Amino acid sequence: MTITYTPRGVCSQAFRIEVEDDVIRSVQVVGGCSGNLQGLSALLRGMRVEDAIQRLDGIRCGTKPTSCPDQLAQALKTAL
Repeated sequence: MTITYTPRGVCSQAFRIEVEDDVIRSVQVVGGCSGNLQGLSALLRGMRVEDAIQRLDGIRCGTKPTSCPDQLAQALKTAL
C-alpha cells in the first residue's frame, strides 16, 4: 500500500509512505528539514505501523500544535 499525504501546519509539503504487511518499507518527504526527515525516515523503515503511530502521535514543533513526526502519524493512521 502506498500512502500519499499532504501534511498540514508544517514545513513539509508531501509524504509518500510504502507499507507492506503492516510494516513501513519506505518514507519519502518533500520539503521540511532534510537531515531530520532523512533520519526519521531511516528510523521508521522496518517499524510496524502501530508502533510508529504510538511513538510519533502528538509530538509538537515549538509552539505549533503539530510537527512533521505528528503529521507522519496522521498519515500512517490511514493505513489502519
